[in-house]
Amino acid sequence: MADVVQEAPDPLQPPKPKFGKQQIIASILTLIVLVIVFVVVLPQFGDYSAAWEAIQNMTAWQLGLIAAATVGLIILYVFPYSAAMPGLRFKDGFYTRQTSFMISNVIPGGGAWGLAVQYGMLSSYGYGPAPTTAVIGITSVWNTLVTLSLPLLAIIGLTITGQTGAEDVAITVVAAILVVLMVGGLALILRSEALARRIGGWGNAVVRWGAGIIHKEVSFDAAEALVDFRVSIIDVVADRWILITAANVGQQLAQFSILYLAVVALQGGFDGPITLAEAFAAFALGRLATFIPIPPGGLGTTDAIITSMLAGFGMSQDDALAATLVWRAFTYFPQVIIGVITLLLWRHDSAKKALSS
Repeated sequence: MADVVQEAPDPLQPPKPKFGKQQIIASILTLIVLVIVFVVVLPQFGDYSAAWEAIQNMTAWQLGLIAAATVGLIILYVFPYSAAMPGLRFKDGFYTRQTSFMISNVIPGGGAWGLAVQYGMLSSYGYGPAPTTAVIGITSVWNTLVTLSLPLLAIIGLTITGQTGAEDVAITVVAAILVVLMVGGLALILRSEALARRIGGWGNAVVRWGAGIIHKEVSFDAAEALVDFRVSIIDVVADRWILITAANVGQQLAQFSILYLAVVALQGGFDGPITLAEAFAAFALGRLATFIPIPPGGLGTTDAIITSMLAGFGMSQDDALAATLVWRAFTYFPQVIIGVITLLLWRHDSAKKALSS
């Protein structure tokens, strides 16, 4: 498949933030959730001072390995974009991904803003509407599919190691159903325009039914939206779905590696109470909290799930809390800081181009 053809920059720019009523409510809710999680919930699993003492006892080599894994994660974070957009320059993808990460994971309800910023940045770099829409759509869908698949893979791992229970089987069934429905639905949408339109028609019926209950009129047409979505991604997905899947799985595993290295360091080695399968199960279920829009990026909610599961699997409560805090510190703050820098650099470059044109 030919590389993406550079087109004239699209005039669309990211919308200027409007701190209205919804944003104020989202910010208040985020603050409440964060206070509850970090002040009330997490201290139930471990003591912050004891956790900090455990972190301070980590060796320079252990922290160095975690830092190296973090660098790997930051680099790999561009790969889902590169896989879905042939010809994408690394710098363009890096700036766009890091900036959108910062916005989506810092601003309450910032997911929609993050999408708009991605479109605006790629357009400013000269990529046309078609490849820009395709890469954003593909990356969003594949990230959702992989995240939903993680619990299923985790239960399989626990089953192989003989560590499953009745509740794990229930989680497996639910996860398997969700994954099959999403993969099957995507396959049908890509198979033909008629099927995409039919599935969209079913979606319209559900939307109208829901709108009728709350006495609202809805103008959104799911059928046309699905057809447009299919047209925008079908060529790239047909040629590169294996590469796209591998890139998204690799990104998730890179993030997990940071948690596992922290767990191994804090429990004193690989023969500690937490196995690889158990650590992955805690990570996989914690990742599901990222679908909750408040707080952004699963901040706090993901941490509570991971900490509780590590403690439930037998890790010291203080060490479980310490491992989660290390994981959060290395996967969140570096990319947020880099995202602020890439946003400023992009704005500087855009202003420079505007002055020279």
